[in-house]
Amino acid sequence: MTGSLEVITGSMFSGKTEELIRRLRRATIARQKVQVFKPSVDDRDPSEMVTSHAGGQFEATSIETAEAIPHAVAGDTTVVAIDEAQFFDEMILKVCRDMADEGRRVIVAGLDTDFRGNPFGSMPWLMATAERVDKLHAICMVCGKPATRTQRLIDNAPARASDPVIAVGASELYEARCREHHQVPE
Repeated sequence: MTGSLEVITGSMFSGKTEELIRRLRRATIARQKVQVFKPSVDDRDPSEMVTSHAGGQFEATSIETAEAIPHAVAGDTTVVAIDEAQFFDEMILKVCRDMADEGRRVIVAGLDTDFRGNPFGSMPWLMATAERVDKLHAICMVCGKPATRTQRLIDNAPARASDPVIAVGASELYEARCREHHQVPE
């Protein structure tokens, strides 16, 4: 079996985790051994599940660091999935490359940009080295056009550029926005 790296990316609410779950279900139907990991910092859902905003779920292992992933992968696992990869440190790139080089299919989902519109974590490097990259679009909550940005809101106003990059949340903190309606005040 030839290994590969696939990246599913886009803004919040674009369906990244739903697409990840769809691919995992298909791998399971094909009787492939699947393991799923997610960063422990993402505590929105139960630690033993990845859950999409649409309600899809798949069993997962919550893990502290990227370096811990290979130690948790069983020898007969052929598909390794990682959700919310932007939250892992730069070791995620080496971990994904090594697993693909070992012959595993590695599927990664994560935000391509942070709320400021800047590349998020190691996602640009993962996209650059992947065999397949799928960028999904959400719907702008202001105008209804395709959205490629994640708007963070604080008290219903755009977060400032000086606010911390990581703030785990969902629709209570974030909206999908198009380029025109995405705002990051200085």
